Amino acid sequence: MVCLRLPGGSCMAPLTVTLMVLSSPLALAGELRPSFLEQAKCECHIFNGTERVQYLNRYIHKREENLRFHSDLGEFQAVTELGRPVAENWNWGGLSRRTGTGAVATYCRYNYGVFESFTEHRRVQPKVTVYPSKTQPLQHHNLLVCSVNGFYPGSIEVRWFWNGQEEKAGVVSTGLIHNGDWTFQTLVMLETVPRSGEFYTCRVENSSVMSPLTVEWSEQLSKPLCGTGGNQFPKKFNILCHMTHQFHSLEST
Repeated sequence: MVCLRLPGGSCMAPLTVTLMVLSSPLALAGELRPSFLEQAKCECHIFNGTERVQYLNRYIHKREENLRFHSDLGEFQAVTELGRPVAENWNWGGLSRRTGTGAVATYCRYNYGVFESFTEHRRVQPKVTVYPSKTQPLQHHNLLVCSVNGFYPGSIEVRWFWNGQEEKAGVVSTGLIHNGDWTFQTLVMLETVPRSGEFYTCRVENSSVMSPLTVEWSEQLSKPLCGTGGNQFPKKFNILCHMTHQFHSLEST
């Protein structure tokens, strides 16, 4: 279990905490009805390692944001009239200065160090397979499917080529799909009418591999051919730490 640090400096393990305040010990025996919902959402936006760090804290009352703090501005800002007196009071009392310096150092930078080992440095190479969606004779409309599965991180580029020329028309994609195990998958399909002698290539670029992966398909091939080549794919990381605190006040009927 890893210890995540809250903006106030304390440690906790879960990402979401729910606190319930009962009107009396006997309230558990009756029907519980929520009377209000307050949320505080804290976000860390981290660029180029920890070269630039932004801390954002949003306060939400009954699903409406009324107050926020942004470390670049260094003060609380009212989003609605409900948050105006709170923002003025907290800014006047010096809470904005303590929040900005403390949260960036003890919350954002600390938690970045916790997550860095299995987010920024984690690499899982994709498995690429190309196949037609239908088994039918040549010169009939078909979909060639490029299946890219089991890769991390999620930033990926998949392109189709016909006889060495990139194909952009007729390309459809499922988008990025989460596998639930810190890997992703996607299907990128090319609408085409395959003919004898033609070669189709699916080219995949991801920071988990040093050079693009290429898989070829033609009617002469009984199974896909795999290969690598080209330049290294540029690396870019963007890590977001997002914590939500929900507060419920419950009363008996």
